[in-house]
Amino acid sequence: MTMRFLITGATGTTGSRVATALTAPDSSEQSATVRLASRTPAPGTRQVRFDWADPATHGPALTGIDGVYLVPPVGDAEPSRLMVPFLERALDAGVRRFVLLSSSAIAEGDPGAGEVHQALRELTPQWAVLRPSWFMQNFVTPGHLHGASIRTADEIVTATGQGRVAFVDADDIAAVAVRALTDERPHNAAHLVTGPGTLSYAEVADVISKVSGRAVRHRSVPMAEFRGRLVAAGIPEAFAGALAAMDDSIARGSEDRVDAAVERITGRAARSFADFAAQHAAEWAATP
Repeated sequence: MTMRFLITGATGTTGSRVATALTAPDSSEQSATVRLASRTPAPGTRQVRFDWADPATHGPALTGIDGVYLVPPVGDAEPSRLMVPFLERALDAGVRRFVLLSSSAIAEGDPGAGEVHQALRELTPQWAVLRPSWFMQNFVTPGHLHGASIRTADEIVTATGQGRVAFVDADDIAAVAVRALTDERPHNAAHLVTGPGTLSYAEVADVISKVSGRAVRHRSVPMAEFRGRLVAAGIPEAFAGALAAMDDSIARGSEDRVDAAVERITGRAARSFADFAAQHAAEWAATP
């Protein structure tokens, strides 16, 4: 039986990887087809018009769908106001399986994605919540604050102090998501998805320095200053405040933990930051 999935956030860091994994020619999930949600779908593609804030786009996107990969709307500090009604529409449309991308920093019932997590568990028959740690890709993506500051200022600025994080590769997150979408038995569980070890941001800067040939440093600033940097970068104030508070929580040790979910669910070990950095060294390489 061919399973049909709607991928929200389909052009994003994890959504694009989930879609690729489900449709790759050598994928073990060759019986899956995907529909890619986009606010501006390209003609002649698998993209379908979808806007979290426009319920009129939800019905057509959900028609004939078995499962949905849920990525909260970017920059929205209160995604449940849009996502919970969408869950109810999806259930009415016959969707039964849902996989939500949340965060290791957000527990069930917490403001934001935590409220969606709770609704998913209470309303849907087949569900999984992915709670990944911070993405390794944040350090190489030019559009991310860290990726940009490494390239322009040879520094990573946070409010994390000496706090440690088990950074995770987005490819590993996507691999867990694919299993949660396609496994015959629904997971009906939340998965803490981390890399194999924890690092401080200063240690991350050291690794990047060694592989790139440039002297990258970590500069820790007060939480209020970091929030201001996020707002100046165009992040909505409420969401910037939530992100800054997460950095402060890291400084107090909240993310100094490792979970073997990647290996337990996919059968292969999570990728280390050292391996990730070696692969992406050219993207950081100092300009001659």
